[in-house]
Amino acid sequence: MANKNRWLIALSAIAIHLSIGSIYAYSVYQNPLNESLGWATTDVSLAFTIAIFFLGLSAAFFGKFVEKRGPRLSAIIAAILFGIGTVGAGFAIYIENYITFLIFFGFIGGLGLGFGYIAPVSTLVKWFPDRRGLATGMAVMGFGAGALITSPVANFLMNNVTIPMTFYILGTSYFLLMLLGGLYIAKPPEGWTPDGVEVEEEDNKEGGDLADLKANDAVKTLRFWLLWGMMFINISAGIMILSVASPMSQEITGATAATAATVVGIMGFFNGGGRIVWSSASDYMGRANTFLVFFIIQVAAFFLLPYISNVILFSILLFLIVSCYGGGFACLPAFIGDLFGTKQLGAIHGYLLTSWSIAGVVGPMIVSNIYEFTGSYITTFYVFVGFLIVALILSIFMKRNISKVREESNEPVNPEPSPQ
Repeated sequence: MANKNRWLIALSAIAIHLSIGSIYAYSVYQNPLNESLGWATTDVSLAFTIAIFFLGLSAAFFGKFVEKRGPRLSAIIAAILFGIGTVGAGFAIYIENYITFLIFFGFIGGLGLGFGYIAPVSTLVKWFPDRRGLATGMAVMGFGAGALITSPVANFLMNNVTIPMTFYILGTSYFLLMLLGGLYIAKPPEGWTPDGVEVEEEDNKEGGDLADLKANDAVKTLRFWLLWGMMFINISAGIMILSVASPMSQEITGATAATAATVVGIMGFFNGGGRIVWSSASDYMGRANTFLVFFIIQVAAFFLLPYISNVILFSILLFLIVSCYGGGFACLPAFIGDLFGTKQLGAIHGYLLTSWSIAGVVGPMIVSNIYEFTGSYITTFYVFVGFLIVALILSIFMKRNISKVREESNEPVNPEPSPQ
């Protein structure tokens, strides 16, 4: 394993995440499925919600499997499940069976998403002990940017071949790309460090990892649940924006549908680019400080959005929000390493991704219910300002908890890690 090139490992991880990141291009299927099969927009959206739900659920349940059996087998399983889920969705469209579509795309594809998401990320943290944030940022940047590739490709295919054939082609392509990545990816040997790089355990710029805990011990700590709450609110806010960005932009700024579509496309760039920028910056700022910045930015952005009618200024705030959304995912694995060590990083990562499952339902549900009740998006902004203030408070508590645990672990009378 030691003779593997860690940059090729990173490329393998990106290949896997580019494939499963195609889930963010799902809206490109909305109108074609509605027009060709008569499926309601809300029914088509349900498949996406189910897929995201099972992403987090499978990541939580199979995180330990990834740690025990290794990233290669996990990535191969992900390739099979996601490939079958996509191809099967094409078959469901061919036979015009909605339930079959939900099973293949939502359930089977969602399981593939979960396996495919955590396997490369937890492995990259171990290959890049000197640049944890950069490493995980490279992988999940692929997830955020997957829609940028899939969206135009899927549009082209649907305009030139049938919709089922589009799913067959994409599913086969995803399978092959993920399989190639999965066959190369592997964990480094125990205690491995890069040649010529001296790792001084200062990756988080706050004095090294707090502890080296197993997943079952990590979930008993306060900092695990603080991080869970921070991720839940960050994801809820980001998914809410992503789910209604186009109609929201049109209603508040008076933008045309074409302009709003352009804004949504550029948001994909910031979703992906924000992952690499924020995760790289976190290697220098510290992960706790980076999350603090996320919530300060978003509190201000959500407060200002209702008062801005200029589409350019409005879009800039949306771009900042989705960059924080993507950045949260990118910084999470490195933050886990900082807080709990890398012994069972994949399993802990899986447990924390349950926040994604729930937020993927809660965020869109809040905005849709508020809009249905009030006929406007304005109230939604104020609700999320409240949520984000809570997240800001949680991030302050996180910094204090880290300092407390570090102080207690440095006491000569009691050198054991604190259970805080």
